[in-house]
Amino acid sequence: MAEDVFKALADPTRRRILDELVERDGRTLFEICARLAAEHGLGLSRQAISQHLAVLESAGLVVSRRQGRYKFHDLNTEPLEHIVTRWLRPGPPEGTP
Repeated sequence: MAEDVFKALADPTRRRILDELVERDGRTLFEICARLAAEHGLGLSRQAISQHLAVLESAGLVVSRRQGRYKFHDLNTEPLEHIVTRWLRPGPPEGTP
């Protein structure tokens, strides 16, 4: 699973999508496309962004939910937390030389 997360994070467009979801969760594909074009100058097609979202969902970094006709995308930080804590070790107790 960590390999999927690293693969997903390797692409700058996918990182920008995650940045947009950090700013505000629950964005639709249309909103993500509009934000990427307006804020980052990326003129990618909806299909291209949809493929990027599929990679992020496969890695567990994005979860989607449907409400009526709309599909909303939310950031899931659990995979990142697992990666970070994998290499973090508690330091020595306070006051220990």
